[in-house]
Amino acid sequence: MPFLVLLLTTGLVFLALDAVMLSTVMRPLFERHLGEGLLDGLRLGPAILFYLLYMGGVMYFVSLPALRADAPTQALINGAILGLVAYGTYELTSYAVMRDWHVSMAAVDMCWGAVLTGVSAWCGVMAARAIG
Repeated sequence: MPFLVLLLTTGLVFLALDAVMLSTVMRPLFERHLGEGLLDGLRLGPAILFYLLYMGGVMYFVSLPALRADAPTQALINGAILGLVAYGTYELTSYAVMRDWHVSMAAVDMCWGAVLTGVSAWCGVMAARAIG
């Protein structure tokens, strides 16, 4: 039961926070720099695959070890590191190879990846600890 609470809480917090950030900050930022190069809608398949793959990584590398160690702060810190690395890999590669990619897009998204992943992992561990 704690694993299910850990997974669901982490995933729901991640999705909810990311939906707000994507719609209010990231979409306008990307539209400003990519313009017509940005899709009008979302490719749902790749988005779902990203979230499933990423949640698997967060669970394996961050949340489960922190829960086993009874260390929510470990989830926050290691989640932030994983988020920075993962989002940084995408953003810095995109900035290195794409003409219209802008440094502000990379910087904002890398910071967001660190905050989002750390907070989501921490919330998941806290919820799993609370139930048992």
